[in-house]
Amino acid sequence: MFKTIADSADCEVRSVIRFLNAKKVKPAEIHRQLVEIYGENVMTDGMVRKWVRQCNDGRTNVHDEARSGRPSVVNDGLVAKVNEKIRENRRFTIRMLFDEFPQISKTVLHEIVTNRLNCRKLCSRWVPKMLTDVHKTRSDSWQCF
Repeated sequence: MFKTIADSADCEVRSVIRFLNAKKVKPAEIHRQLVEIYGENVMTDGMVRKWVRQCNDGRTNVHDEARSGRPSVVNDGLVAKVNEKIRENRRFTIRMLFDEFPQISKTVLHEIVTNRLNCRKLCSRWVPKMLTDVHKTRSDSWQCF
């Protein structure tokens, strides 16, 4: 009896399918061997047949193909508008931005402020993460105690 491999990557299993298919092993036999080595939950017989068919059609990449996923609400125009509102009032809150942009969720606004505009909260104020020398000298007078 062979040692069972518990944690296998999908691309590893697909590589084995590709290898055995190149040796002209039938899909049912490939599935039987996979179950013998990787366990019952490795891959269904139908999926093995699908991968054999794709290999026969010329597919060589065993990794997942990129998928589009859900489209992002955040775009450069929206980031520019949020940045403009922030520049108007540096003592902003996410709730204030939400009042200005009610069609955008607070979570997305927080993501824009922190990830895209690189601001962070400092003494209950949002400031740019990368401070210039001018910002640093000016911020010395704004220190919190």
